[in-house]
Amino acid sequence: MSSFQDIAAGFQMVDRDTRLDLLLEYAGKLPPLPEAYQELRDAGMNMVHECQSPVFLRPEVRDGTVRVIAHVPRNAPTARAFVSILHEAFDGATPEDVANATDYPLRDLGLSELLGAQRTQGLSAIYQRMKHAVAERTHSPIKADNEDPASAS
Repeated sequence: MSSFQDIAAGFQMVDRDTRLDLLLEYAGKLPPLPEAYQELRDAGMNMVHECQSPVFLRPEVRDGTVRVIAHVPRNAPTARAFVSILHEAFDGATPEDVANATDYPLRDLGLSELLGAQRTQGLSAIYQRMKHAVAERTHSPIKADNEDPASAS
């Protein structure tokens, strides 16, 4: 696991064109969706509807550790790469790490000036969904993350 700041530093060290190449390299790093979550994805649960690409994102908190469970089709490489960065940065982190992470991920990655407004809005929605879900699951007295994923809504 790398911190988001470490990942962003790598993006900031390269020029504009290389930054896009680096982003797309992350698209191939997103782990496959665990089988237990495929039914939820197929039912349209935990989707980030603000993003044009079909993004399934289910951050969970188990025993004080964040788990980033996600699926983005390969034909949506920008969204897939961004979710992969979030997985790299936050899967295994503490909820505090997520809460204290940047409020400007696209700026910190040097991507805000490279992507169009619609794509920027979608990626920002993915990030906000992740931060909100982790905060909600950390402070909620009912933790559905211990349930069978297929039975959770």
